Amino acid sequence: MRIDVDRNVVEMRPETEAETAALEVLWRVIVGCAQEGKKLVPIGEYVPVKERLARFLIEGVPGGKTAFSDRKARAGTYVCTVCNKYMDVAEGASVPLCCGREMEHME
Repeated sequence: MRIDVDRNVVEMRPETEAETAALEVLWRVIVGCAQEGKKLVPIGEYVPVKERLARFLIEGVPGGKTAFSDRKARAGTYVCTVCNKYMDVAEGASVPLCCGREMEHME
């Protein structure tokens, strides 16, 4: 993913289909159609020589431990169509539950 910063504007350009899908999910979670948009708040630190991971909390989106169903999942990204939470699931793992139902596999 290409990320450009110009003063207070951040532009993200996905370079693969997976990045495009992930950015679309992030956009749906952050942009509130009927309410105010959410804010990304940094968690911890970002030190590339230590770990190449930057973590952010989405303000106003409830977190918590994810429950799983008894049904086995296909490998890929799963999304909750109610709250737009998403997560990557390995082949053969259980399908995650969110908002009282199974999350859906993103095609």
